[in-house]
Amino acid sequence: MNRDHAAESRHRRCDGVSAVRGASSALLIGGILMPQGPVGNRHGVTVPRCAGAPLDGHEDNMRCPFCRNEDTKVIDSRVADEGQAIRRRRACQECGRRFSTVESAVLSVVKRNGVTEPFSREKVMRGVRRACQGRHVDEDSLALLAQQVEEAIRASGAAEIPSNEVGLAILRPLRDLDEVAYLRFASVYRSFDSVEDFQREIDDLRAVSNTAASAEAG
Repeated sequence: MNRDHAAESRHRRCDGVSAVRGASSALLIGGILMPQGPVGNRHGVTVPRCAGAPLDGHEDNMRCPFCRNEDTKVIDSRVADEGQAIRRRRACQECGRRFSTVESAVLSVVKRNGVTEPFSREKVMRGVRRACQGRHVDEDSLALLAQQVEEAIRASGAAEIPSNEVGLAILRPLRDLDEVAYLRFASVYRSFDSVEDFQREIDDLRAVSNTAASAEAG
């Protein structure tokens, strides 16, 4: 590394804030490498390291996605996704390039056939999106619903949950979001096979609405 490049990549520290300039970077999420442009945010500044980052900055077996070297150093950590994940900024001690990883607690879903797969908000959104076709439900609302579902499941404290519990966790926030979409989703999830099944669910919806209205009036 020549003198100019070393000077360009040098960190300047002031009151716990690290200003980083010039180096290439990437974002590594779920094994996918995504270029991120200059290090840090668009001003080239990262926030101070949060609690929970390794004191010496090193982590075992985290390879650099550029040169595959194992000697990488954590230079910044911050809470992401409203506390559900931690984003760590790392620097390779071999090639000098920087990248980010996102770490979260593993939550597994056990399907009916016994196969286990990671919980996926996108999969929740996909299923609910079909029920919302033709309704005035935007992507932000779907993303919020998926977040609420994950939070409800994680609140149980279980590392593995059966897939039917995911469906149950979807029903309540979907009912609050759009009653028509809720009926569509419930009809598939609960295997409605008659008009009476729909009528029973509609009666339940009306009872819930009347109870909520009475509570607000009182």
